[in-house]
Amino acid sequence: MAEQAANTTPRPAASSHQGGRPAGGRGGRRDDRRNAAPEAPKEFEEVVINIDRVARVVKGGRRFRFKALVVVGNRKNKVGVGVAKGADVQTAIAKATDVAKKHLVTIPVANDTIPHEIEVKLSGARVLIKPAAPGTGIIAGGVVRSVVNVTGIRNLISKSLGSTNKVNIAYATVEALGNLVARDQWLANSGKGDKKPAAKTAVKSEDVAVEAPAKKPVAKKETK
Repeated sequence: MAEQAANTTPRPAASSHQGGRPAGGRGGRRDDRRNAAPEAPKEFEEVVINIDRVARVVKGGRRFRFKALVVVGNRKNKVGVGVAKGADVQTAIAKATDVAKKHLVTIPVANDTIPHEIEVKLSGARVLIKPAAPGTGIIAGGVVRSVVNVTGIRNLISKSLGSTNKVNIAYATVEALGNLVARDQWLANSGKGDKKPAAKTAVKSEDVAVEAPAKKPVAKKETK
């Protein structure tokens, strides 16, 4: 009995980690998630205005695809719009976003509004935008509002005239914003800055010469 007790070797102490896993649950995944670096904010904000399903007639039937209208902006006076097609919705949105980022325009914003009013006609759509006083907000329709919201403009009045095609309205709005110039330059080009109100001068009644009415010639009567 003594020999058997001497020959027995002590067993290693049981590990506190069962199954080779560290303490704290599933391999410390929660800690990894908490310690992970936060994602960098996106430079541009993307807004999907419209998605349509389009079809093309081929020999075997009709082939369906998707067309997306997307507007992008950084809320720092830059905006762009793009249209693209894809086999699925996500592909169409990604392509339209790339197109919009390649055609960005810069807007001269002054006091959270545009410097002057402007009207643009594109195809059948006409868009009129005007500056607004602080606190007015954005008074515009659906498509124009979606475009203006990503530009950083806070006060604006807009009116959409003509066609109701969303693609034409979106492109007309971006073109109108891109054609804006500084207010001083706009006044100089339009000639409104050079005009001054004429000074009113008081006219006295003594200075005005009143002409007497001309007398009509009197015909002489012939005597018999």
